Amino acid sequence: MHARFFGLLLLGLSFLNNSYAQYFEDDYITTDIVTEAGAGIGIMNCLTDLGGNEGIGKKYFKDMNLGQSQVSSGFYFGAMYRKMVGLRLEATFGRVKGTDDVLSDVLSSDIAKTRYNRGLNFRSKITEFSLLTEVHPLFIFFNWENSDMAPPAISPYLLGGVGYFSFNPQAELDGKMIDLQPLRTEGQGFKEYPDRQPYKLRQFNLPFGAGIKYNVSPIINIKGEVVYRKLNTDYLDDVSTTYVDPSLYELNGFAGNKLLNAIRLNNRVRNGQEIYSGPGAKRGSPIENDSYFSFNLKVGIYLKQRMY
Repeated sequence: MHARFFGLLLLGLSFLNNSYAQYFEDDYITTDIVTEAGAGIGIMNCLTDLGGNEGIGKKYFKDMNLGQSQVSSGFYFGAMYRKMVGLRLEATFGRVKGTDDVLSDVLSSDIAKTRYNRGLNFRSKITEFSLLTEVHPLFIFFNWENSDMAPPAISPYLLGGVGYFSFNPQAELDGKMIDLQPLRTEGQGFKEYPDRQPYKLRQFNLPFGAGIKYNVSPIINIKGEVVYRKLNTDYLDDVSTTYVDPSLYELNGFAGNKLLNAIRLNNRVRNGQEIYSGPGAKRGSPIENDSYFSFNLKVGIYLKQRMY
């Protein structure tokens, strides 16, 4: 679906670009503020308590499992001031997932073995709306209008801003995907754990990153960028602290399928490895919050360009 959408977008842009090809060498009128709309496709990944590489978990991309990447897509609308600074509204749609199964090849490490035997996994849809500032140093620190040189067609840039995203961690049980947040897998909201509150499935984040922009023509540009999201939660994967006593679920009002699902999905330690999962044993690490990031290829159209 994502690939088909992006293919149709590129086809439409190619027709639009051809209609202006005869003017490519001519001058265009541009105002100080130029508006732009575009769409893109890419991959999305995450850094959580699940999966990772051999040894202690690492920050940023050092602990990434590239094979867990999922397709993402999005669209945006923005405005650029004199090619120097831009502001854009963006919507991004994707998925993230993680699993301890990826550590099966590095079981020589005690840490990796412990995480592998934990047997946890999750997946979640991501919907994000963000307001981003785009900064182009080549146009800020050099006055191309008073130079004999033509402005560059390629411009690296930095970006950052604020986002609002939704997520919903799930795990597979008996062939069905089960929402994990309502199951309170780490006792969130139980009177026995007053310091563990249920996490919200809609939260703010802080996206920041970098990219390269290439002006294909006076009206079309292509961007390649990576955006990292700093989160204020450690529960993107529903894992953060310690195992709880399974008897607490019934004491806190769980019953029926909800009770059975909570007990089974709270503790998914592999058979014969129960030593790792007693009440109070480490299930995750609350030291670092989770994060997710995306690598994107975007195509944009300048909306305020006309020929002399």
